[in-house]
Amino acid sequence: MKKIFLSASVPKLDRPEKYHKTADVIAIRDAVKALATVVIPKAELIWGGHPAITPLIREILERMNTSVQLHVTIYQSGFFEGHFPKDNQAFEHIIITTPKKDKPESLKEMRARMIGDNDFAAGIFIGGMEGVEAEYALFKKYHPQTPALAIASTGAAAGIVYKQQLENAMKPDPRLKDDYAYMALFKDLLRDVIAAS
Repeated sequence: MKKIFLSASVPKLDRPEKYHKTADVIAIRDAVKALATVVIPKAELIWGGHPAITPLIREILERMNTSVQLHVTIYQSGFFEGHFPKDNQAFEHIIITTPKKDKPESLKEMRARMIGDNDFAAGIFIGGMEGVEAEYALFKKYHPQTPALAIASTGAAAGIVYKQQLENAMKPDPRLKDDYAYMALFKDLLRDVIAAS
């Protein structure tokens, strides 16, 4: 089964303005739900558990056959054990990484395991803050030839990554910037990946 990596979050107002000023919260939620709907029946969706994202995927999962539990994997840092979102209880496959001395080191370890230990067919980057930018950099390090799609229409970190791709002459698909029909967009962009699963 092919693996798709998701990096996403909803920017908080107490974080740098470059994230929350450009974020489209409705677009972030719509994009996450559409991605889960397209990917989960045919491939495996892997993400780092986030309190704003995991509930959205849980909602989609509840509408599907229970056998699709094998198609979702959450990574969580043990640093947050005891504070995991209640939505985690809806998922059977959660990988908890070893906590380090502090939060930044623990997140770094979790991201390195999540991205480095899996062979991904694509990476999707939606909204987000510093974590999405860090995960994009790691994804390109471990999977330089794998498609990394920054959904710029969701703004925030994904918009920043998309702009960086343009500046680096990577020629990202222009639909990532202005196409809000996420279900059709993901079906098209991931057609070959999903078909091969």
